[in-house]
Amino acid sequence: MGALALGLSPVLGVGAGADGTTATTLVSVGQGVDVSALPGAQAFDPTMPNVPETVSFILDERNLSQLEQTVDQGIGPNSFLSVNQFAQEYGQSQSNVSQLESYLGRFGISTQVYPGNVDVVANGTAGEFNRALSNEQYQYTVPGYPGRHGWPSSPAQTVHAPSTAPQLPSSIASYVLSILGLSNYAAFTSQAVHTPAAMSKPQTGNSNSCLALSGLANDCNTPATFESNYGLSPLESPTAGRGQTLAIVTLAALDPGAPQYFWNNILHLPNVGRNLTVVNVDNSASPPSDASGTGETDLDVEQSGGIAPGANVLVYQSGLSDSNFIDDFFDAASQDIASTVSTSWGESEPVVKAEVAEGVETSTYEAAFNEAFLEMDAQGQSVFVAAGDAGAYDDNDELGSTELSVDTPADSPYVTTGGGTTLPWSGTVTDSTTGISAQASNAQQRAWGWDYLWPTFAKIGAIPLAQAAESNVAGGGGGFSVDQPTPSYQYGVSGTQSYTGLQYLTPTTPADIGGGVIEPTEWNFNPTPSLVHGQGSGRALPDVSANADPFSGYLLYEPSFATIPASAGGPQPVLQGGWGGTSFVGPQLNGSTAVIDSALGHRVGFWNPSIYSFATSRYSPFTTLQSASTSNDNDFFTGNPGAVFNEATGLGIPNLSALARDFGNN
Repeated sequence: MGALALGLSPVLGVGAGADGTTATTLVSVGQGVDVSALPGAQAFDPTMPNVPETVSFILDERNLSQLEQTVDQGIGPNSFLSVNQFAQEYGQSQSNVSQLESYLGRFGISTQVYPGNVDVVANGTAGEFNRALSNEQYQYTVPGYPGRHGWPSSPAQTVHAPSTAPQLPSSIASYVLSILGLSNYAAFTSQAVHTPAAMSKPQTGNSNSCLALSGLANDCNTPATFESNYGLSPLESPTAGRGQTLAIVTLAALDPGAPQYFWNNILHLPNVGRNLTVVNVDNSASPPSDASGTGETDLDVEQSGGIAPGANVLVYQSGLSDSNFIDDFFDAASQDIASTVSTSWGESEPVVKAEVAEGVETSTYEAAFNEAFLEMDAQGQSVFVAAGDAGAYDDNDELGSTELSVDTPADSPYVTTGGGTTLPWSGTVTDSTTGISAQASNAQQRAWGWDYLWPTFAKIGAIPLAQAAESNVAGGGGGFSVDQPTPSYQYGVSGTQSYTGLQYLTPTTPADIGGGVIEPTEWNFNPTPSLVHGQGSGRALPDVSANADPFSGYLLYEPSFATIPASAGGPQPVLQGGWGGTSFVGPQLNGSTAVIDSALGHRVGFWNPSIYSFATSRYSPFTTLQSASTSNDNDFFTGNPGAVFNEATGLGIPNLSALARDFGNN
């Protein structure tokens, strides 16, 4: 990306002073900043100059168009680059990196350069960054926003942020893509979801162990269920994944010992001597707690490692800032130990749009993450991201937009995005508030969307159907990105630029969701929608899907459940059933890839160029879920009959042993 993409504006500045700089032309990197545009936000004090900060300077990758084209077309195992080779061909020149380091060093700021020469991590104080970047940081109180459409509320935050865009000398700014970390405003969410809190409460003492955990007999699945359902069993053994390392990128700390207990005492896997290593990126992770998202980290490690019992596991954990998140990925890329990586965190595209408008995020945010993924792709590291859990309306669980939307970084063309399905199940669902019970069921594997449960939720909750629907818009994320272009591997694949949908929910009531971004915020409900058809553009997602519905969901072992304070519902059993979300699909695909890599004896790398080719072949390793009906949708998108792809489940559900065969023959 060149300077024009940064929105650079020249500012004549004088840098002469105690730091030894001389008069120079400064240019702004990114747009102006105005945290006060956040609804209810108020500045109350300048940030104390001695407050330590970690800021990431993401540099332009050289030969970017060539790199993007190469990754889009697919890279074979014999052409994967080492980190040094990547740096030489695509990283910034050493002279430019040294120039940035020298400049920051004049202000007392120390730097660490990841070996790919794309991410320069700087450590200093607020005062030092103010002087180096010619801005001023302030403290802001940002109120939380209430939960809408059945999703939990967001807590209030006290954050720091600059009052103007950061500035650098023009000779340096010309190759700096993004500066992340000057604001610590956090909007990331995990993609894990449980059966609704009022339903199917644990029934202690029941003779059926799963009923005792969740109240249902269908939602205590384990990695073995995934292996059986998606064709991985022929490749499984007590040492499956041996010789490989898989990595989890997460924004919350792992419960120490939780994965080992789950593997040894719940799954009864033999101890084959693998290593589990935790990397605290930027020294930024808070102590484990359920409130901070530790359950997400626990499940990611438990599921991926449970599928690949012979693989070593690396956990890159950090805090919730954008600089921490991107450093997680660059750390994984620069170490280049893990052959496969996944994350189950993200935020919706409308949230990013609002954050950019409000000034708490840079306009080059998504481009910066794409650079991290491109490096991993070039090095043969497979990358998986959860698609989201709010169905086709990804932002309705965040800022409350009711427009069709997708999640980021799941929208990146350079990752494989995992969507959600529902397995066949049946059972009695009870609302603990009303005491009313009803039977519920799903006859065959379908796209995950809770429209099939709306009548049940209405009956047991004694509420109108429209209220039940609008309070339970959940399902596998999918649709079209408005921020990321259509990748070449999706060209010519039927269904990637067209859709079939069911308009249960028509967006209404436009309002400002932040920064002047106008989005609909309510719905009109139609209980008997007819099919609608249309064309879409941009990156289509998800790529592949697997079970993610909590009602046909999984076990989670999280010791932090036992530390929940009484004011927040009190301690909970540390082993629970009824967990789901595309949070499970990402790490399951991650573990599956470690098994496949081990079986083949080499990395398979970025899946997408290959799997879209496989899916259009005579013997596709995917089963498409193309029924166009209310029994197969993610609350809007449904099947595209006769096509290869749909926006509810992507290419469909995989046969992973057949996929391994195709990778081996590719």
